[in-house]
Amino acid sequence: MPALAPATETPEEAQSVRRALRTPGRLKTEVLGGLVVALALIPEALAFSIIAGVDPRVGLFAAFTMAVTIAIVGGRPAMISAATGSVALVIAPLVRSHGLDYLIAAVILGGALQIALGLLGVARLMRFVPRSVMVGFVNALAILIFSAQVPELIGVPWAVYPLAAAGLLIVFGLPRLTRAVPAPLVAIILLTLAVVVLGLHVPAVGDKGQLPHSLPTLFLPHVPLTLETLQVVGPYALGIAVVGLLETLMTAKFVDDITDTGSSKTREAWGQGVANIVTGFLGGMGGCAMIGQTMINVKAAGARTRLSTFLAGAILLVLVVPLGSVVALIPMAALVAVMIFVSVATFDWHSIRPSTLRTMPKSETAVMVVTVAVVVATNNLAIGVCAGVLVAMVLFARRVAHFATVRREIVDRDGAETAVYTVDGELFFASSNDLYTQFRYAHDPERVEIDLHRSHLWDASTIAALDAVTEKYRNHGIEARIIGLNEASRAMHERLSGQLASAH
Repeated sequence: MPALAPATETPEEAQSVRRALRTPGRLKTEVLGGLVVALALIPEALAFSIIAGVDPRVGLFAAFTMAVTIAIVGGRPAMISAATGSVALVIAPLVRSHGLDYLIAAVILGGALQIALGLLGVARLMRFVPRSVMVGFVNALAILIFSAQVPELIGVPWAVYPLAAAGLLIVFGLPRLTRAVPAPLVAIILLTLAVVVLGLHVPAVGDKGQLPHSLPTLFLPHVPLTLETLQVVGPYALGIAVVGLLETLMTAKFVDDITDTGSSKTREAWGQGVANIVTGFLGGMGGCAMIGQTMINVKAAGARTRLSTFLAGAILLVLVVPLGSVVALIPMAALVAVMIFVSVATFDWHSIRPSTLRTMPKSETAVMVVTVAVVVATNNLAIGVCAGVLVAMVLFARRVAHFATVRREIVDRDGAETAVYTVDGELFFASSNDLYTQFRYAHDPERVEIDLHRSHLWDASTIAALDAVTEKYRNHGIEARIIGLNEASRAMHERLSGQLASAH
């Protein structure tokens, strides 16, 4: 749990690096947060290196360079970026088929694409991600974090289980006694000491892979600068860019809610691109924001500034290079306990309470369930979020399609019988699709008015539908007049009417 902040500290003030450096309590929180995150990053980076099929150093260097760079150029303070499983899954086939040099080329190109997408305003698309998808995203992440710990508890020495239980007792129980230090850090230190003193033989960080013994150096990928190379790395670079931005922007939005502060999503988007380019030229595998480590930093440690992110990367490098032999002794049971704590803290338990499910619209619940199910099934956050957004769009379109109604009445206009159709509701491709069938063409008098003063035209599909209606009346020898258009709808109608091929 976070250390107590000064009573007068606002959420915005808590994000100030300058204030943190002048406030001992806040500085301690940032430093300890960076330390805990650095310890948690090591086994994750090693595991993701294995998934990607690269040397462990490639993942560890990516964790260092991504965190340090994004701390400087990113738009969301206290968010952690490093090598991630989603990016590892994207690049694994490229590593198997073409090797490390092509991987680095893809990472650099992916970073360039992220900069371009960030400057083009891709971050603004986040406003179209509904809350139900966000809840599903968060819950799916919690499930993935928890499920990733299960293999560490299967087929292991018996001593792992009491160690993991003790770790859980510390991370959940210590905050009830004191918040002076992060409970995850205490759990890691105490369990490591217990393993060393008692001489227990249990899986440790060092078993995940060999830690590097030198600093990262400039890496220039040896690939031919040809169109063929671009065709090879292009699809993977686009995957890195899109998956990385989606996961990053969703995580940034989540952290905004937790900290009650805003952030620059555009800066975060192009900042991720800069971080990936730097990472590529230093021999790293690329990455994006990490929800698990971010939750450790923001929720468990209470960090709020860029300082904690910077220190997470810097401390990680210190730990794995000069102190690698010490870090290798940390039992995986301690990190398992920390990550289980993170998964429990991340899950939105309110979303599955019976009272919530009873009051929440079924469509909202369906979108959340689809998002969770697809993420867990594919182990890919980007696919799950896209599926959730798609389902939300379809359900929304179905719902609003019934909001447009057509009312018919016969009135006297200057002594002539006139059929007036009043359309009520927003007209777009879904709601206007069956507009053509709502009129009584063969039974109407010679004068017809279609009154749209209570409606709005949104797209070309609606204009085409109206053209089909007026053309149908014309075939019956009736001139149908469209009246009541607002200014925007009139401008669209004048521009497109008659230019679209009839769909009927």
